Amino acid sequence: MGTVHARSLDPLPMHGPELGVQADDIDAPEMEQEPKQEVLENKDVVVQRVHIDGLGRTKEDLLTYEISDVFQAKNLIDVMRKSHEARQKLLRLGIFRKVEVVIDTSRGEDALPNGLDVTFEVTELRRMTGSYNTMVGNNEGSMVLGLKLPNVLGRAEKLTFQFSYGTKETSYGLSVFKPQPGNFERNITLNAYKVTGQFPWSSLRETDRGISAELSFPVWKTSQTLKWEGVWRELGCLARTASFSIREESGHSLKSSLSHAMVIDTRNSSILPRKGGLLKIHQELAGYTGGDASFLKEDFEIQLNKTLFWDSVLSASLWGGLLLPIGDKPTSIADRFYLGGPTSIRGFSMYSMGPQSEGDYLGGEAYWAGGLHLYTPLPFRPGMGGFGDLFRTHFFLNAGNLCNLNYGEGPQAHLKKLAECIRWSYGLGIVLRLGNIARLELNYCIPMGVQSGDR
Repeated sequence: MGTVHARSLDPLPMHGPELGVQADDIDAPEMEQEPKQEVLENKDVVVQRVHIDGLGRTKEDLLTYEISDVFQAKNLIDVMRKSHEARQKLLRLGIFRKVEVVIDTSRGEDALPNGLDVTFEVTELRRMTGSYNTMVGNNEGSMVLGLKLPNVLGRAEKLTFQFSYGTKETSYGLSVFKPQPGNFERNITLNAYKVTGQFPWSSLRETDRGISAELSFPVWKTSQTLKWEGVWRELGCLARTASFSIREESGHSLKSSLSHAMVIDTRNSSILPRKGGLLKIHQELAGYTGGDASFLKEDFEIQLNKTLFWDSVLSASLWGGLLLPIGDKPTSIADRFYLGGPTSIRGFSMYSMGPQSEGDYLGGEAYWAGGLHLYTPLPFRPGMGGFGDLFRTHFFLNAGNLCNLNYGEGPQAHLKKLAECIRWSYGLGIVLRLGNIARLELNYCIPMGVQSGDR
């Protein structure tokens, strides 16, 4: 048998995202195997050796877990498939810039007639990488500097530092990431940060200084995250015209909370999915591990996507949440839910609905929101098969409500309050997908059910 080279394609370039059709948007066609391949597949082979060339600071024991399945292959097609899967696992570690696979016949004294050697040729990332970019948003411009040290100790650890210097605020964060060898989805992340945000809809300025520890692990088809966070929060007024309610909320508080998140995501894309669903459930308990904030917070998100006729996609989503204060102390404006804007109910200003005081929005302790979206190709399909495929026509119907509950009343009274005075909107527009990182919408919205004080 001669030499069989199975060189994989290089990963995407590091300098920026591709704006063309993404791999996760394409249904992989079933490969029709030629008769010659069938003959090779039926012939038994044995993988005798697996080499990894190009290692520098990476420890070999880390990679043993990722490539061990290659030894289980029984025929040539199986060797190629398992080698490709191993290559994907190696790239997922985030420590290699390039991974290529070479499959060759075994050589040497102990070589079997049907023996194969598999070689992974790897190129490690540099010890330190930096990034620099500018961001504009929230009436502020900022310069963001990033520093990343991949594979610090040789077992896929990662140290990340980010510094943001803005025209109004400065923020920074340090993160340490450590995966379990052989199970990359099971990992620990430690964070230390200082983040300042301005929220003009509430005339509020918030500075958070905190530390957190996260443990992520898979269970069946779900991704689970356990987190502890300790944060010193400083709330202040953004303007002299801030309402008395905002001034009352101003000051320092300490939050120590335990939270759990569960995610099931079967969508083919997170930006403009064509099929699949998403389920997110998150709960947070504050006050039992210290601090002066005490509450139980529950929220969820459900999304379903279905491809219809003429390349159109129907998407339905539902969100909801509940914030229960523990003890006599009322909840903080920093912990409540907010509704309105392009990410929830289009046609309303950003987070500008629900309880408010003198034009400052205070958030609510209970909310629900839902959306029904129909995405279709542009009329007459201009630029079909190329740039035009990044655009979609968008028809939507959004609805929701946000309020505070009297917890002395029963669940029926709570549901009745959430069902009255529903805000909703409908409209149409155009959606542009910017690679697999963001989407840009231009919509004509007609808001309905507007209540007194909504913007």
